[in-house]
Amino acid sequence: MPPLVRPPQPHHSPQPGPTLRDEHNVTQPIPFERPVETRSEARAATTATAEPPLGPTGRPMPVFPEPTPITQHGGARVISMCNQKGGVGKTTTTINLGASLAEFGRRVLLVDFDPQGSLSVGLGLNPHEMDLTIYNLLMDRDVTLDEVVVPSGIEGMDLLPSNIDLSAAEVQLVHEVAREQTLQRVLAPALEHYDVILIDCQPSLGLLTVNALTASDGVIVPLECEYFALRGVALLKTTIDKVRERLNPKLEIDGVLGTMFDGRTLHSREVMERLVSAWGDTVFHTVIRRTVKFSDATVAGEPITSYASSSTGAEHYRQLAREVLTRWPAE
Repeated sequence: MPPLVRPPQPHHSPQPGPTLRDEHNVTQPIPFERPVETRSEARAATTATAEPPLGPTGRPMPVFPEPTPITQHGGARVISMCNQKGGVGKTTTTINLGASLAEFGRRVLLVDFDPQGSLSVGLGLNPHEMDLTIYNLLMDRDVTLDEVVVPSGIEGMDLLPSNIDLSAAEVQLVHEVAREQTLQRVLAPALEHYDVILIDCQPSLGLLTVNALTASDGVIVPLECEYFALRGVALLKTTIDKVRERLNPKLEIDGVLGTMFDGRTLHSREVMERLVSAWGDTVFHTVIRRTVKFSDATVAGEPITSYASSSTGAEHYRQLAREVLTRWPAE
């Protein structure tokens, strides 16, 4: 059988690209040119990369600088955590914002001004074992602030505790002269020792809450990202306006804080959108998201910044502390 011979394959030379001839009649390839980018296109690309990403509030998220260290303490700014609806995160925010501010070198006093005593319990105190509380400070002129203040377990942060006895103060204060200024009077000695005083208010707009607003420089409104919580904010703003007009002209709203936010649900996103639409830049860029670590920290009787220091909840409150400090005039 003759060997199989493969027929010769035709040779294909590569097709030459476009050429041109120079003055010496020498053929040269035409150089490849990239399309020229216009100025408007370059500017648009630069702008797109320079814009910060959108935060959970639907606005560009700014970068908040690290707070500057302070060498002298005193001249405290008094802030009330206020919302007449319960379960929106007032106590959680008071504890963890206070602990975050203490981490940044601020000397902080937390005031438990709720007869339920949740702030005191959240820091590991037993409400039935307290000899002196803020009730004694309000109603007994012989009791001094130093006798009632207790350490919180966090360096740089102290606590003015409370228990169910405080519920009697609202009735007894009705007959006092200048009853709305009672808390302001008893907190006056603390102003020169602390940088921040945070008051955890009860979930109502009664006389105790009016006392807290009268003693305060500002108000932070924790608001659960839920429809029923959104409805009551207008009534709270009316109360704040009345206190500003009649009792405390310096009072202002430092910000509205979205809490228990879950970006996976349409409802939370819609509530946040309506909140920003109604309050604008008063709404904090920082949002506190749901996490089981908050409940675990409460059971442990300590802030989340120490219980789960690297958790997202701790980082959110540290970011809130930086944002709060940038809003305050002295900072």
